[in-house]
Amino acid sequence: MTESKSNSNSITLRVLDGVDRGRVYQDLELPLTIGREEGNGIQLNDERISRFHVKLQQDHEQIVLTDLESTNGTKVNGEEVQIRILRFGDLVSVGRSVLLFGSREQIASRLQNIRTGDSVDGEGDNTDESLASKPDLGFELNYEDSREIQAALHILDPPEVPHRLSPGQAAQLAEVLEFVHSRLRSLMNSATKLDADTMALNYRKWQSLIDLQSRIAEYIRSIGEPEE
Repeated sequence: MTESKSNSNSITLRVLDGVDRGRVYQDLELPLTIGREEGNGIQLNDERISRFHVKLQQDHEQIVLTDLESTNGTKVNGEEVQIRILRFGDLVSVGRSVLLFGSREQIASRLQNIRTGDSVDGEGDNTDESLASKPDLGFELNYEDSREIQAALHILDPPEVPHRLSPGQAAQLAEVLEFVHSRLRSLMNSATKLDADTMALNYRKWQSLIDLQSRIAEYIRSIGEPEE
């Protein structure tokens, strides 16, 4: 099946595994949902997928995936997620189905950006103009440093601070980050050096670190909860 080039308002998803393996969904308009029932933008024949499993929507120039409180959850590149910005080449797992985000041209463009350093996070510009050089996926996959480049596709890069926040939202975000920063600083300062290569935390501080991870998980969950 020949893939057409996606524009800035449409996406391509290819099913790599599951009952619908081999299907290519291209020129999909956003927002859309993926699930097992009619009424979804993509309906998959998979009993482990919820009726309405995930939602994809565009927020400014980013594609955002949100799990719609599905029974069996959603993974992106093997990691359980509630909400995640998608990048070309990401693998989305729902039920027994695995979907690849992006056309071959878009994934090749991201690989080229990673290789040349044109875009630190590999996102680049998702419009047709950014694909004018027509990067070749075969070349990018067979580039001599291809293992490192392909590995970089699925590394969660440090995210940018969100833009267009209201003053109240910016203050809330700064407060959350300051809380995390101060807790981490306290834990770092309490670490004991055992030898040249090893630092240790006592059990109370270790539990403090686990508590911090728990709080961050709760923050992520509360942010990612779909609107009622």
